[in-house]
Amino acid sequence: MDLSQLFYVLALQHVPNLGDSTAKKLIRHFGSAEAVFKEKKQNLLKLEGVGQARIAELQNSAHFKAAENELKFIERNNIKVSYFQDQDYPEKLKHCFDGPVLLFQKGNINLERQKIISIVGTRNITSHGSAFCEELIEELVPLNPVIVSGYAYGVDITAQKAANKYGLQTVGCLAHGLNQIYPKAHRKYMAGIENNGGFFTDFWSTDKFDRNNFLKRNRIIAGLSEATIVIESAEKGGSLVTADIANSYNREVFAVPGRPGDNYSIGCNNLIKSQNAHVLTSAADLVYLLNWDLPDSEKPVQKQLFIELEPEEEVIAGFLRNSSKAELDIIALNCGFPTFKAASVLLNMELKGVIRPLPGKLFELV
Repeated sequence: MDLSQLFYVLALQHVPNLGDSTAKKLIRHFGSAEAVFKEKKQNLLKLEGVGQARIAELQNSAHFKAAENELKFIERNNIKVSYFQDQDYPEKLKHCFDGPVLLFQKGNINLERQKIISIVGTRNITSHGSAFCEELIEELVPLNPVIVSGYAYGVDITAQKAANKYGLQTVGCLAHGLNQIYPKAHRKYMAGIENNGGFFTDFWSTDKFDRNNFLKRNRIIAGLSEATIVIESAEKGGSLVTADIANSYNREVFAVPGRPGDNYSIGCNNLIKSQNAHVLTSAADLVYLLNWDLPDSEKPVQKQLFIELEPEEEVIAGFLRNSSKAELDIIALNCGFPTFKAASVLLNMELKGVIRPLPGKLFELV
C-alpha cells in the first residue's frame, strides 16, 4: 500500500478502544481508512458497534500526528508493512477475525505456499523438553516447514535456535515494537533469524512494554500457522492461551505428553485429556495428522534395492506385501503397534523410499 493509505490506516489504529475487528469492519464497509475519517457522522452511526464515543474520537487530530510520527519511524528503519487487504499479508492470518490490520516486519520472511507450524511452551524448559524440541525440528527438515514462536525464554528460543541451526525459516512474533527486543539476552540471535526468516509484530514503536502484550501477541502465533505445538507447560501459562486461540481458529493443536507428576507436563496432559490437543510423540504424528507429503525432491524415482530395514519396518513391509495398501490405523492394528509408533515407523520407511503415502491417508509399498 502507498504511504498515503498507510498514514490513514495508522491514524485509525491509533483511535482508542477501536480494535482490529472493528477497524476492519469500518474499512471494508466504507472502502478505505481515509474514507472512514471523511464519512458523515450519520452514516458511521448506522454501522453496528461503532457508537458516538468512537465517532467523536475520529475527529481528534492527535491520531494524525501520531500516525505521522510512526510513519517516519517505519520509513527510517526500512520496516515492511503488510496490510490485511494486501496480497502479501499472511494467508492464514486473513481468516482470523481479530487478525491485525497492519503487520510490521523485519527480516526475510516468505510464507507463500509454505508449511507453517507454531511451537510454544514454558519458559522453564526441561532438558527433556529441549532435547525433544530439537529432535522434532531435525526430523521435520525434509519437509522444510516454517517454525513460528514468540522469541521468549524456554521453548520459544529453543525452537527458533534449532530451526536456524537446521536451515529452516523461523519467525519470531514480538510483544512490542520493532524499536526494541525482549528479552535483551536474545539480541545475539536476531541477525541469524533475520537472514532466514524474521520478526512480526502489530505493536507500534511508541507502545509501552507490558506483560499483557504477550496475550495479544499470541493470536498472531496461532493465526499464522496450520498447527500449534505445545512442548511443555505448567497447569497455567501463555502457551495454553495460544492453544485455546488456535482451537478457536479451527487449527490443529498438538501437545507432548509427560509424566503425571511433572510440573511442566500438567498443561500438555490436560490439553490431551480434554481432547483439545492431539498427542505428539514424534514428527510422524504431525506429518500423518496434517496429511503432509514429502516434497518431490525427497521421493525416490524408483525403488531402491537391498535397503536394510529395521525389525519393525520388516513387520509393516510384510503386511503391506499381502494387503497392497492400507490405512495407518489398520496397519497399526494388524502389526501390533500403537498408532503413534506405526506412524513413526511409516515416516522412516517413506524417507528410505520403501513406501509412499496415497490420498485418503493410505500407504503402499513402492
